[in-house]
Amino acid sequence: MPTPKSPKTLDQAFTVITDELLETFISKHRDYGKGNILSIKELGIAFRIGEKVERLRHLLMKSDNPANESLDDTWRDIAVYAIIAELYRRGWFEQLEVDQAKLEKS
Repeated sequence: MPTPKSPKTLDQAFTVITDELLETFISKHRDYGKGNILSIKELGIAFRIGEKVERLRHLLMKSDNPANESLDDTWRDIAVYAIIAELYRRGWFEQLEVDQAKLEKS
């Protein structure tokens, strides 16, 4: 069942967000693959999240709009890295591949 873009419940709203996170993950995976994550492992993921948190802190303290990465982009990246960390900790990131059909979509 497709997720409504105007959710009526909090769980529907959560699904809207997680669907968007999946789109972001697949898009970045298409560009970078998983080699960069596998080379830095869990500590590297934590460093990347830390960098995103610093960027978020900076953006929140600025009064003007950022030229490159929005607050939404930054929050989304943090969430995706958190999910990647969970995938990595469960061994799924190393063992599994993204569905090729999803990678081929534009």
